[in-house]
Amino acid sequence: MVKVNPPSFTGKPRRKGSTQRINLSIATWEGVPAIILQTLLGGPFLTGFLLYLGAGSRHIGFVLAITTFVNIAQIGAAFWMQRIRSRKRMLLLFVGLHRILWSATGLIPFLFPKEWWVGVYIGMYTVAFISNTIGGMIWTSLIGDLVHAKVRGRYFGIRNTILNALGSVCLFVGGIVLDRFPGEMGFLLLFIPVWICAIANIVIYFFYPDVPFERSTETVFWRMLKKPFQDRSFLKAALFLAAWLLIQTLIVPLYSYVMLDLLNINYQMVSLITVVQTIVMMAGFYIWGNLNARFSNKTLLFWTLPIIALSCLSWGLMSFMPVLIALFLSHIFLGIGVGGFNQLAFNFTIGDTPKSERPMFVAVYSALTGVTSFLGPLIGGWLYEEMEKWPEAMTWMATYGFQVGIGIAMLLLAFTLGRRVLLRS
Repeated sequence: MVKVNPPSFTGKPRRKGSTQRINLSIATWEGVPAIILQTLLGGPFLTGFLLYLGAGSRHIGFVLAITTFVNIAQIGAAFWMQRIRSRKRMLLLFVGLHRILWSATGLIPFLFPKEWWVGVYIGMYTVAFISNTIGGMIWTSLIGDLVHAKVRGRYFGIRNTILNALGSVCLFVGGIVLDRFPGEMGFLLLFIPVWICAIANIVIYFFYPDVPFERSTETVFWRMLKKPFQDRSFLKAALFLAAWLLIQTLIVPLYSYVMLDLLNINYQMVSLITVVQTIVMMAGFYIWGNLNARFSNKTLLFWTLPIIALSCLSWGLMSFMPVLIALFLSHIFLGIGVGGFNQLAFNFTIGDTPKSERPMFVAVYSALTGVTSFLGPLIGGWLYEEMEKWPEAMTWMATYGFQVGIGIAMLLLAFTLGRRVLLRS
């Protein structure tokens, strides 16, 4: 007996290929309000809003760090996932909570005394990103099942290119808004589209399919947790990337702080620099995605490392060149390198791991990199706070010397340990 697919809403038999395209389209459209929300609440606008609330470099470093530290929660969530009946419902719950809480931080100046602003923001932000890390792990598991391995690199390259094009427009417009309406009014104007996008993003998640979940072969937590640690190739790569991110996050997340607070560059120019970074990142997504069809995730990951190092080294150019030229070059390298790194690391966790054990592999990778990415901005923020106490003759150290030192350390790490771990394993 021949099996016939059920008819679609047009009355014609639904083809498997069309269902795949619909799912990919939903995943792309879901990213539209998400990227607007993340752009207007993150990056230079996050730093600017924290400065407006009265935060110092240490507070900013903590906020930037907590985003990744809460990834430790994914280990428990990976085990808990084996017991849920619907990934879609849990995705709606946790992602919805993240969107609502993070966007609600815009109400802090209107609801609380000024001396509470920073503390309340950190509290809301922390709870929001604990929810986001659980929701993100569920989304990673779900999207890994929706996007076929053969088109994964190309699809995410195209998706990231489209979304970052939109993000670059939001960055530019947001910078203009904050320059023309500084302070409370400017941030209020940014939060209005954020609140709209938070609602729209949650609504689109209702259209995600709730596909069957291939559960782990283990039912005991410790046995499930041991699986990633028994995979030597995965573990070596994950530990190296965690060490790399410790060094990278000492400085890269604080780029906006240095530009806004130490170099006194206005919001519009910082936004323009970030837009250039995003445009370059868009082209990079497409190129890395196509290369991913020919070369392995780990091989391409290796070649993103020296490019990120060049981003840090480029800050040294301001010692003898105009500051803006150095900053634009730095962010061009950052766009190429970090864009490729993030995309390839994501493909590594969902493509180079066994499907049934994927949630725990993703959780272990996220926990290892989360701890180091938490410590990096904290240490970096503390170091900048200490450098502010140095004599005026040493201000060059905070504006570009520290970045150059980090860049040299990155190059050494990439071409020694990184070469052995990513190219020979």
